[in-house]
Amino acid sequence: MSERVQKVLARAGVGSRREVEAWIRAGRLSINGVPAELGAQLRSRDKVTLDGRPLRLREPDSDTRVVIYHRTPGRELAPTDSPESGRFLDRLPKRAGRRWVPVSPLPPNDGGLELLTSDGDLAQALMRKLSQLRIEFAVRVRGELRPEQLQRLKSGLLDDDGVIVIDAIEAAGGGGTNRWYTLVTRGGRARDVHRLFASADVELSRLMRFSLGPVKMDRSLARERSRSLGAEETAELYALAGLASGRSPATRRPRSPPRKRRVTGSRNSGR
Repeated sequence: MSERVQKVLARAGVGSRREVEAWIRAGRLSINGVPAELGAQLRSRDKVTLDGRPLRLREPDSDTRVVIYHRTPGRELAPTDSPESGRFLDRLPKRAGRRWVPVSPLPPNDGGLELLTSDGDLAQALMRKLSQLRIEFAVRVRGELRPEQLQRLKSGLLDDDGVIVIDAIEAAGGGGTNRWYTLVTRGGRARDVHRLFASADVELSRLMRFSLGPVKMDRSLARERSRSLGAEETAELYALAGLASGRSPATRRPRSPPRKRRVTGSRNSGR
């Protein structure tokens, strides 16, 4: 059984489908020594190379497909493909022949929960579901919020007439010039939260993300440390993304029929 090369490479975590298409257009990707074309079909025995280097295209394993990482605000670059981001990626579990794909990555100056997966299809599906996900942030502001500022924040109105859904905003302690608040949004990105506070004329000095959908970052996870999600947590993400089995039935390799037992002994023994 064959599948489009873009789909296979994305599922293996090598790159997103758009990236694979760009590699094909640039002539960087080859199948069995021949430059790949858009829409090319890939079979299990085909050999794929990128810039002459072979790619390992194993199916996603049941372990270490999704990790959470506790990012330090302002000290680590975003998890992109740029060479400068190696310091961030080097702290994640090694996945031979794959790369980690971030789901709604945080801006450089923010911290907290980063969710990454080695399954490109899962990352894309979760990004499409982002607007439905409950996301919790801890924000530090200068001074205590005034009633009119709280009302403005709860409205979710941004500075350009955009809007994000705010489920809750509550005081979470602090003293002196700094106050902490817990903000729960429905699909709000970190950049949206910065814009929201700017529109309410509130100076936001620190933003930390602690949950992204069903995934929560335990406060015991130290900064610059990662944790692999367990089988149940991973299955919940796949179900949320509409990929309940972790791999679609079409990609499962058919089981070989059981071999017949050979009966030993003389052919004439039963005569």
